[in-house]
Amino acid sequence: MMFPRRLFAAAAIGLLSTGAGAQGQSPEDFYKSKTVQVQIGYGVGGTDDLWARLMVKFMPEHMPGRPTFVASNVPGAGSLLLTNQIYNTQPKDGTVIGLINRGVPFEPLLGGVGVRFDPAKFNYIGSPDRDTVVCAVRADSPVQTLEDLKTKQLIVGSTGSGADSQTYPEVMANLLGVKIKIVQGYPGSRDILLAMERNEVQGGCVSFDTVARDQNYRSGKLRIALQAGLKSDDRLPGVPLITTIARSDEERLALNLFFQRTLVGRPFVAPPGVPQARVDALRAAFAAALNSPALQAEAKLAGLNVHYVSPDELNKVIGDAYASPANIVALTKKAFGR
Repeated sequence: MMFPRRLFAAAAIGLLSTGAGAQGQSPEDFYKSKTVQVQIGYGVGGTDDLWARLMVKFMPEHMPGRPTFVASNVPGAGSLLLTNQIYNTQPKDGTVIGLINRGVPFEPLLGGVGVRFDPAKFNYIGSPDRDTVVCAVRADSPVQTLEDLKTKQLIVGSTGSGADSQTYPEVMANLLGVKIKIVQGYPGSRDILLAMERNEVQGGCVSFDTVARDQNYRSGKLRIALQAGLKSDDRLPGVPLITTIARSDEERLALNLFFQRTLVGRPFVAPPGVPQARVDALRAAFAAALNSPALQAEAKLAGLNVHYVSPDELNKVIGDAYASPANIVALTKKAFGR
């Protein structure tokens, strides 16, 4: 199912008009004495969980009516479970927002299974950062480098469909022919790192921020075999990009479409149908919290990098992806085995 860029613009206009008429009371009156649920599509301890809890701590002081914010974890299928819930069953009044995987908005375009949402109709609140996905491996793994993947199999852990830990190795294996076996079912990236420590799997493709905080990486028991994105991360000198082994222009373009998700970061979303004034209040509080010196100081201590991505940027990146040429979309879907 494809949603051209013009449909994103039309959906945005429609939501503006319906939201404005449905507001009723002011955001300050509505949010007074309310609780805002911030739901996280992953388990406890990963980078997404840390970011959500930082926003829960700092957003209330910037919200009209000073509501209470509460975080909860809803892991499942790489946050696809939570995405479907927010779109279909959660209250559409501005009291629920969710942190979903960066790749999930592209799932309808790329033939994802179990998708029950239209990404054009979400109210994007913003993203607090952009991060690099890396494939980390145990120091005793038979695969230590990108070149090794051409001839040796790497067993990696994954949370499920739509998650970085699933889609990155899946696309690499199907599009580029590297040898990767995927073991699904881990609640989050932290659980994958623990599985690596227990030698249940040999590696995992997850956020570099998450890997960088891991004691096993710091002690040299893990190493970075490759990075995946549109450009190299300055923090990873000498670590090769997966795009260097693309075998044709079409493969490179398919990888570029796939890597558009890196520009999305960690998207916070509200359901469709939330009154526009409340969406605006949530967006303003989100941006103000990220601009807070206190949040930035805590983020630095936690090893998190603040890089605000606005709702307009999120809509543009996702809309541009849906306007991609059909042959490149088809090749990218094939890379997912779909």
